Amino acid sequence: MQRRNFLKQAGAGATAAAASLGLAACGRAEEKPAAPAVHAEPSIKWRMTSSFPKSMDILWGNGERFCRHLRELTGGRFDIRVFPAGEIVPGLQALDAVQQGTVEMAHTCSYYYVGKDRTFGFGTTMPFGMNARQMNAWLYCGGGQALLDEFYAGYGVLSFPVGSTGAQMGGWWRKPVRGLSDLKGVKMRIAGLGGAVMEQLGVIPQQLAGGDIYPALEKGTIDAAELVGPYDDEKTGLFQVARHYYTPGWWEPGPAIHFFVGRRAWDALPGAYQEAFRVAAAQTNLLTCAEYDHGNPLAMARLLQQGVKLERYPEEILSAAFEASQSLYADEAAKNPAFAKVYGAWERYRKNQHTWFSVIETPLDRFVQGRG
Repeated sequence: MQRRNFLKQAGAGATAAAASLGLAACGRAEEKPAAPAVHAEPSIKWRMTSSFPKSMDILWGNGERFCRHLRELTGGRFDIRVFPAGEIVPGLQALDAVQQGTVEMAHTCSYYYVGKDRTFGFGTTMPFGMNARQMNAWLYCGGGQALLDEFYAGYGVLSFPVGSTGAQMGGWWRKPVRGLSDLKGVKMRIAGLGGAVMEQLGVIPQQLAGGDIYPALEKGTIDAAELVGPYDDEKTGLFQVARHYYTPGWWEPGPAIHFFVGRRAWDALPGAYQEAFRVAAAQTNLLTCAEYDHGNPLAMARLLQQGVKLERYPEEILSAAFEASQSLYADEAAKNPAFAKVYGAWERYRKNQHTWFSVIETPLDRFVQGRG
């Protein structure tokens, strides 16, 4: 990319973005006072409901790790017990349980709740959005978290990013996909706004819990299904009934996992516990993505050894999906003020990040990858 083109695309916008999104939010702008000692604080017990089963051991396990770390930071005085999906409420009702005061917090994904408002999608991921590193930059340093918590305040909660799976795969298909015509009438299990985009391409999106995917594929009730990536997908056995494994999962380029905490419960915490919570959540955020980056390539190799056919979505489909996603964003922003506010900031930041990555990250990756 020529220097003048980069300046045109990113330079002027970066200054405006820094001002409007608050890039100083990384902690450089002001020093926080040291958190008070916890030895004199009261004992507090919370419950956390998860959207994930114990079989998804990275996601489930990091929820438990967070609780252990928090206990260590508070001398055991702040104790949170985590419950798997379905034990207190179904996995996709985790946010509702926090809103209703059934539990103090939830371990979930914001985009599970786009049925309430499509603005929830920005908290996790959007089709053709940002990767895990870029999402972290937006949330921690680019003003994204403040924008989201302003929106979440209408639901009585605030959120904390606690990890990413990294870019996800494009799902398991019983038959190969060679072009747009192969999408017509296909029943696909797909979550978030990716389903809304796929619907514009002729797919019939299906909402199914993780445990229902395998029997639905096996019986032919659905024709395709996306879940996460090789590490989690291998455990499901989906490759036994749908051999075509597609990439990229353009609807989930860098999904962020969340803790949603009830506002009243949070405000009642001593300051020392709030700070300990933030520290434990930040550690969880770092480790979750690292574990997926470690486990996914190993699992992918095992799947290929078992005859899985790794396929890439045709350019025709990717281009049509990109255009459909842009149309969806424009339409939603025109009628939804909350969506429009977050989308404007998110889109500026996304473009700036992608311009920067095109200068160094992407060309270096392609050069090295091309040489094995």
